[in-house]
Amino acid sequence: MDLALFDLDETLICEDSASLWSRWLVSQGYAPASLIEQERALMARYDQGLLSAEEYMQTTLSPLTGMSTLTVSGWVRRFIQRDILPRVYPAAREKLAWHQQRGDKIMLVSPGGDHLAMPIAQQLGAHGALAVSVEIVNDRYSGQICDNCAGKEDRMVRLADWLALQSHAPFDSVWAYSDSITDLPLLEQADRAHVVNPAEPLYQLAQQRGWEVCRWVK
Repeated sequence: MDLALFDLDETLICEDSASLWSRWLVSQGYAPASLIEQERALMARYDQGLLSAEEYMQTTLSPLTGMSTLTVSGWVRRFIQRDILPRVYPAAREKLAWHQQRGDKIMLVSPGGDHLAMPIAQQLGAHGALAVSVEIVNDRYSGQICDNCAGKEDRMVRLADWLALQSHAPFDSVWAYSDSITDLPLLEQADRAHVVNPAEPLYQLAQQRGWEVCRWVK
């Protein structure tokens, strides 16, 4: 069995899921309008390496603080139907189906919280998601990430931990799909790396490494 790792944002879907989620919360009246600009500024700092995933998550989780898991799961279902599924690249759906037919293990890889990543993975037919664990206390969101996530915001750390648990059934090959040069460690670890709609630096690197370049359009 092979392992197929898919980045979510700008790879499987044509936008950023965390930004879409913030806009959805605001549109439904569950968060103040200021959250949109706040999230955008935080994401810019995070992309520049000036902000930890923990700090980013604490801010973006604030609208969920004290909310029941049942309520939020209903919100997430509506959000996925309205804002995620219509943005999935057709070619991404085909590639997911191809891996499903092969019997591969399909995992989404996301820097965001598992409260979004896991339901999205389920809707897309993946087996799970490697994302930040969001803390739930007495069936309510605390607005924090889990204590055991401290120092594990990095996706490669989470992937290594997850792979260690799969040692009883090692994978024959690892496939990886991403649009971003920030996922270079993920692509380098894969036996078969694919870059999706890459910006010029990643495109040039893919040419040098012999990685497949995918041009997916909506």
